[in-house]
Amino acid sequence: MQYRTLGRTQLQVSEIGLGCEGLSDQDGALAPNLLDAAAEAGINYIDYYVPNPQVRDITGQSLKGRREKFLLQGHLCSVWRQGQYQRTREIGAVQNSFMDLLKRLQTDYVDVGMIHYVDALADWQQVSEGAILAYAQKQKEAGSIRFLGLSSHNPQVAIKAAQSGLIDVIMFSVNPCYDLQPAGENVEELWNEKNYAQPLLNMDAERQSFYETCQRLGVGITVMKAFGGGDLLNAELSPAGRALTVNQCLHYALTRPAAASVLVGAHSVEQLQQCLAYENASAEEKDYAAALANFPNISWQGHCMYCGHCAPCPQQIDIATVTKFYHLAQAQDNIPETVREHYALLPQKAGDCIQCGVCESRCPFGVAIRQNMRQAQTLFGR
Repeated sequence: MQYRTLGRTQLQVSEIGLGCEGLSDQDGALAPNLLDAAAEAGINYIDYYVPNPQVRDITGQSLKGRREKFLLQGHLCSVWRQGQYQRTREIGAVQNSFMDLLKRLQTDYVDVGMIHYVDALADWQQVSEGAILAYAQKQKEAGSIRFLGLSSHNPQVAIKAAQSGLIDVIMFSVNPCYDLQPAGENVEELWNEKNYAQPLLNMDAERQSFYETCQRLGVGITVMKAFGGGDLLNAELSPAGRALTVNQCLHYALTRPAAASVLVGAHSVEQLQQCLAYENASAEEKDYAAALANFPNISWQGHCMYCGHCAPCPQQIDIATVTKFYHLAQAQDNIPETVREHYALLPQKAGDCIQCGVCESRCPFGVAIRQNMRQAQTLFGR
């Protein structure tokens, strides 16, 4: 298992994490086996939003004696009412549910306290200026929460949260189809068939800005919906009209700036093992570029996807990384110091480019790489 640094938290998290969907299947009956398989594979990051008391109890028993092996992303604002899950902003219910979460999971803290499901700008304002965030901060001061997080499907909200300086981790829906869709407050629009009926060109600018903002500010991203609820793995259901593989979806998510862990919603140990196979997959098996370049009605033409097809460079330039730093710097009036420092550590810089154009002949998206290298050299001064 490979581990990554979760933004400024400095937590070392497994790049494959365990989502909550499978843990809640069959009223929690699958949780012990999934946690056993996760622990054996080196998965150390778990998302936990489920409010069902029975499921929480079973998960708590499964964590008993090995709590310290896992980093828990526990959600606030997820409650159990009349036998079903609900999201709430009622502070009393939020407090009671969070205390219940700690008690039933048999722990006195969560590593990331995740404010649950904030997709509207008005909701973010209510959460950030009201009792919810104040309560989360109080729990952080008390040691019941180590770092603060927020989950969202809307890049406008997610950017606001990242820029606030209050949120350390953002759980966000990341896959190559959702990344084409404009920001919105209705999550169902992300998989609405009508939104894929017309040609779609390139990544939504606000989603790109979200990734770059998180990278610049040190806000870690944990990924949900990497498979689009499974739709992207099925040619008949895929919004793109063509299926991707598990490895391709995981690799796409993990190559986004600031992404640290993909939380897979495995509904069986077998499904979890399919995701874990990513760790030993070849570069060819992970490669999503050819598939994305051939999606019907969808085009990333001219947009760098950091796929690495441009390599190898005869001058040994890491073109994808140089381009990523260039994009991060472009988004700001001044080059962020962290970006400048990381760029300075690269053994070969954009200025080493001899403009041979071999990289462009390999790029499946027709990116003007030589132009990017010239502009990066001008921007960074070398």
